[in-house]
Amino acid sequence: MLLCPLDYRYGRDEMKSVFSEETKLKTQLLVEAALARAQASVGNISKKDAAAIASKADLNHVRLERVKEIEKKTKHDVMAVVRALSEQCGTAGKYVHLGATSNDIIDTATAIQMSIAFDIIEDDILKLMETFAKMAKKHRKTIMVGRTHGQFAVPTTFGFKIAGYLTEMMRYLERLGEARKRVCVGKMSGAVGTSAAFGVNALGIQEAVMMELGLGVEKAATQIVCRDRYAEIVSILAQLCTSCERYATEVRNLQRSEVQEVSESFDYKNQVGSSTMAQKKNPIASENVCGLARIVRAFVAPSMENMVLWHERDLTNSSAERFILPHVFALSDDILAKTDEIFSHLVIRPERMRENMEESQGMIMAESVMIALVEKGMGRQEAHELIRGFSLKSETEARPLFDLLASSKQIKAVMSKAELIRAMDPRSYVGMAPRIVDEVVADAMKLIEARS
Repeated sequence: MLLCPLDYRYGRDEMKSVFSEETKLKTQLLVEAALARAQASVGNISKKDAAAIASKADLNHVRLERVKEIEKKTKHDVMAVVRALSEQCGTAGKYVHLGATSNDIIDTATAIQMSIAFDIIEDDILKLMETFAKMAKKHRKTIMVGRTHGQFAVPTTFGFKIAGYLTEMMRYLERLGEARKRVCVGKMSGAVGTSAAFGVNALGIQEAVMMELGLGVEKAATQIVCRDRYAEIVSILAQLCTSCERYATEVRNLQRSEVQEVSESFDYKNQVGSSTMAQKKNPIASENVCGLARIVRAFVAPSMENMVLWHERDLTNSSAERFILPHVFALSDDILAKTDEIFSHLVIRPERMRENMEESQGMIMAESVMIALVEKGMGRQEAHELIRGFSLKSETEARPLFDLLASSKQIKAVMSKAELIRAMDPRSYVGMAPRIVDEVVADAMKLIEARS
């Protein structure tokens, strides 16, 4: 019986496999093998025994079914792995897990899993960056209404909007790069982190294990790797998913029937929008992104609470983390992939953007006219009050702002009709938007090419 939607509805196979039972066992065996080799390197056990342990530390010899069978009796997951491996190693089995505590294995294995997951998330971000870069470049001069408070503001370009998303993704790539060195760390320091059971060569053993596995070292551990590290990555991924929710929310708003400036792609032959309203074409992928992002954010609180454990550790974090890390990484990967799919096939309607702009009766250009009046010598406050009055009149009388301004003696006194026409042309009032798009896209492509 399947219970979790990750098992049958959400998430992609590559990321889910990273946190599967098989991969968890596989990585724990990698850690046990690295520990045996490190013990041999300092003379604590023979190289022959280390080689014997390492040769059996894989899923071909240590079966998941056997581990589960032992755990039913021992009621201890790591001890089940230790016994399953030991029984495969002959006389060398007596050296399996020597000096280690459970979380030396669990946390170090988890760091390996997270390192793989980091790679997948970073690849997702790069793919989404490339999609945004292409879209921003193509629509660098596609004029549309800029909105604040849900109201018409001043003109912008669709490419400039997307360039903002692109810069945000570049920051996440930077954040993940910085966080990786703090998050992907392991420990091999025993029961309360003092390394007493490893003897005089303890620090060398720990260093050798982490070097072999490509991980950083928790230098002053308790019995576990400190959970501020886990809280950091969960928080970053929650923030990342919230940014994707922001982009998806914009798609949903721009797809509203009265706006219709963009819309998700729709399979006209097969796709059904509603079980009853046959005309519907709903932004379901964007809504899915928004809903899943809320679930990811919900894992931030328990990841913070897991930082607060009794003394050198207790077990309250363990059960929570079995949910938190697989779900956060799997859903983050899913959200990024869906966001890329949405924008890769987004239907963009420049003609509808122009129509919406025209519906403002020219009032979207009020600021532009005000600035033009100031350039002609009128005081800024005087110009603002003058245009405010005409804008209110334009709205109440349903008359184009241009007609009111063109017939105004105050406007005529300082501005020609040609100058007024120019001041009310949206194409002349997008500022540095196209240039900024070009610069952002260039920066992004450098990052993408460097990672390819």
